[in-house]
Amino acid sequence: MEPAALARLLDLPQGEEALRARLGREGHPGLNGALEAYLKRLSAPKAVLEALAALKVGAVVTGQQAGLLGGPALTFYKAHTALGLAGRVGAAGVFWVASQDHDVEEVRHLHLLLDEEVRTLSLPLPPLPSGRIPLAPYREALVAFLGPWAREERVAYALEGQTLSEFFARVLLAFLGERGLIPFDPMAEELAPLFREALERELSDPLASAEAINQEAARIRALGGKPPLGRKPGATNLFLETDARRLLHYGEGSFTDGVRRYSKKELLEILQADPARLTPAAGLRPVLQDLVLPTAGFVVGPNEFRYVAELSRVYALYGLPMPALFLRIQGMVLEPPIRRILERYALDPWAFVDRGEEAFLEAARGALEGFREVESALAHLQKEVEALRERARALEPTLDRPFRRFGARLKGEGERLLKKVLRARLAKDATLLHHLERLKRHLRPFGLPQERVYPFPMYALRHGNALARLQEAPLEGRAVIPL
Repeated sequence: MEPAALARLLDLPQGEEALRARLGREGHPGLNGALEAYLKRLSAPKAVLEALAALKVGAVVTGQQAGLLGGPALTFYKAHTALGLAGRVGAAGVFWVASQDHDVEEVRHLHLLLDEEVRTLSLPLPPLPSGRIPLAPYREALVAFLGPWAREERVAYALEGQTLSEFFARVLLAFLGERGLIPFDPMAEELAPLFREALERELSDPLASAEAINQEAARIRALGGKPPLGRKPGATNLFLETDARRLLHYGEGSFTDGVRRYSKKELLEILQADPARLTPAAGLRPVLQDLVLPTAGFVVGPNEFRYVAELSRVYALYGLPMPALFLRIQGMVLEPPIRRILERYALDPWAFVDRGEEAFLEAARGALEGFREVESALAHLQKEVEALRERARALEPTLDRPFRRFGARLKGEGERLLKKVLRARLAKDATLLHHLERLKRHLRPFGLPQERVYPFPMYALRHGNALARLQEAPLEGRAVIPL
C-alpha cells in the first residue's frame, strides 16, 4: 500500500499544520548539554552549535544507516527535507545516525562514478553496530580509493572520525553543517546515557510494546493493509550486545538472547555500566528517539513510512503523540553532459529512471534514420484494417467483434516488432548506444535509481554549486538538481 493511502487509512498526522501542533514539547532534560559536548568533540561548525537553541521550539528528525562518505544520496535528501521543514517552523533539523544497526552489508560498499566508470570499494566490516566499528583499520583503503578527494578539507576532516558512525556524522557536519544540521549518534558516549530511563521502563514490561505492535498489525490487516512489523511470542523490542547483537526474548521472569539467560537485575546493571549495549528494535527505535528528542516532525522514506505507521499504539503506550510524518524528496542530480543528452532526445529523466532503455528507445525514435517510415507504414496498415472492419460490419454486423480483435492483435504485434527494430538499430548506432550507456551509468547504476547508489558528496566535490542547488530544491515529491 502506498504511503498516501496508508496515511488516509490510519489517519496519520501529516502536513505543516500537524507539525506546528506538535511544537513546544520538551525533550530529555540533559539533551542540550549532552549534544553540545558531543558536537564540540566533533569540532562541529558554529552554525550547528547555534542551532541547538532551536530545540526549545522542537525538532524535525530524520535518519539513516552510517554509510561510507554519507551513504547513498538519499541521506542528503532526507536531511534537506528535514532542514527545510524545520526552517519553516523555527525548529531544529536533527539527523539520527543509525549507529546501532549491525547490518553491515548495507553500509560496507562505496560506489563512485569516476571518469565515466563505476568504481566500488567494499570493506570487510565485522557484523557489529557501526558505532562499534573502528575506522582506523579501513582508513588507508578509503584514502587510496578516494584519491585526491581524501585531501580535500571536508573529507580529510571526516576521515578523522574514530568509528564508522563518527565518520558518517562528520560527513554530515562537513557538507551540511553550515545549514545547521545536528547529527545525533545514540551510541556516542555523551548521548547513550540519555536513553537509560526509557530502557529501564521497557525492561519493566518487556512484552507490552511487542503486543502493541501486534495489535496495530491486526487492525491494519483488518483494514486491508499489509503491516511490515510483527513480533513472535516472547520476542521483545530490545537487542543486547555481547559478542554479537542479539534480540532478547522474555518468559517466566527472565530474559534470553539465545545464548544465555539474564535476570532483569543483570540487564539493569549492564544498562548502568554501558547503556549503548542495550538497543531498540525497529518497533521501538522511533519512540525511544522521541522520548529523548522534542520531535515534532519525522522525515522518512517510503519503506520507513510503512513501519512507523504501525507504531501508533507504542507511542500511546509511552504517552507520546506521534510526530507529523513527511516523505523525503526523491532526488536526481543532472550533471551538464547528461542534461545535454536528455535535451537532445527530449527525454524526461524520471521516465528513464522508471523505465530505463524502453523510455530511451521511445525518445530516440526520431533520431533513427528510416524508422519513421517503418512506423508510418505500420500505422497506415492499421488504418486500412480499421477501414476494412467498417466495410465488413456494413455487410455483416456479426463480423465487427472478430475484426476488432484482429485489429488489436495487429497493433500489439506491430508495437512488438517496432521495439525489435529499435533495439536492432540501436545496436548498430554507436552514438545512440554511447548515450544510452552514459544515461545508465549516471541515472540507473546497477539498474537502481541514482539516489540509492552514489553519495551526494561525490557531486559536491565535483561541482561547487551542488550544495546550493540542493538547498534550492523543493521539500517534497521528485526533485531534479541541475548542476
